[in-house]
Amino acid sequence: MELHYAPIQPYKMKKSIVLLIAILFQCACKAQFSPVQGLTKSPDEAINIAKSKIQKGDKKTIALLSDLKAKANEALNAVATSVMDKGVVPPSGDKHDYISQGPYWWPDPSKPDGLPYIRKDGEVNPEIKKFKDHDNMGAMVRNVDALAKTYFFTEEEKYAIKAIEMISVWFINPDTKMNPHLEFGQGIPGRNTGRSIGIIETPGLASIVDAIILLRNSPSWKEKDEQAMQTWMKAYLNWLLTSDHGIKEGIHPNNHGTYYDIQVISLAMYTNQNAIAVDIIEKAKKRRYDAHIIESGEQPHETARTKGYSYSTMNLKGLFQIATMAEKLGIDLWNYKNSTNADLKKALDFLIPYALEEKPLPFKQISPMHADAILPHLWIAYQAYGDELYLDVYQQILDKGESDITPLFY
Repeated sequence: MELHYAPIQPYKMKKSIVLLIAILFQCACKAQFSPVQGLTKSPDEAINIAKSKIQKGDKKTIALLSDLKAKANEALNAVATSVMDKGVVPPSGDKHDYISQGPYWWPDPSKPDGLPYIRKDGEVNPEIKKFKDHDNMGAMVRNVDALAKTYFFTEEEKYAIKAIEMISVWFINPDTKMNPHLEFGQGIPGRNTGRSIGIIETPGLASIVDAIILLRNSPSWKEKDEQAMQTWMKAYLNWLLTSDHGIKEGIHPNNHGTYYDIQVISLAMYTNQNAIAVDIIEKAKKRRYDAHIIESGEQPHETARTKGYSYSTMNLKGLFQIATMAEKLGIDLWNYKNSTNADLKKALDFLIPYALEEKPLPFKQISPMHADAILPHLWIAYQAYGDELYLDVYQQILDKGESDITPLFY
């Protein structure tokens, strides 16, 4: 069966529900596996269809799985890290608290002690490496994501066991777990001990949510694990919604606000608080889609930065993610047009000539451009809109030697 992922229109909702039931029935009856339900980042039907193709011997899908499996095999040998591994003690005195330093802040050369630090946008201070929580959490998220997805496709228990170990060490084990807040994220020496924008460092929690959902069929995932993660995610969600840092980040005008929304929506969906998710999605129409994209498709909050292309692709990836989540709750953001008549399609169309190097960048990009950064956008847009242009550009970039496994999940 060959299906494309398409946006849900209100009048198509009933038809979409019927289609999903049919897909789930086919997966359960013909493919001989339990179909996944309840993902927040990916359409359930897409990953179920990919697994069905793998079981039927589809060579292209199996090749994509091979790429994913290679990452998972590396993760099998990785050490499960925690917030306790850092040498820096947070201001609270509790190493269970996450701590990091703002990456673009440097000692002031005009001051004997360098304090307070000054900002150099886009220039990363290597000093941040002594704060290990950021890198350790990022590696944990990537490893768990690869392991859980590989477990779903292969049903090899070793991948589930390793993913669960990593989740337990970071979130559940009383001796190593992270406290569910980010009060000390991206602090600046001489200025503060933490900022609201530190929340940009935890969007990977949405990947952990989906990993948990993929692990639910594993005999190694116990009810006590599920309950512990429900408790942790609810606590972190509450902190996002009620803390000074969380409230401030929620109204941040650029990609920070976008990735705040992703975290709140995903955690709300996982903890069965869909009303919160819907509220954030409805607010996102004005706060994100209206505010972030102008008539030409440019994202001025991102192109104003020193890495305009990188931040534009990053923010657009987030806006696509919110649209995917919204679709699951019956809200169509794929075809939402803002006050300037711009939409997600225009935002992607704006970036394509630069991705193909057909035009010189009209804004700053102080670091190298990565052609593969836009590949997920192109594939997802092709599924959402059915426009062959996106598939053509996607293939052009792949033909340059880039790779992408997005078709396994969308």
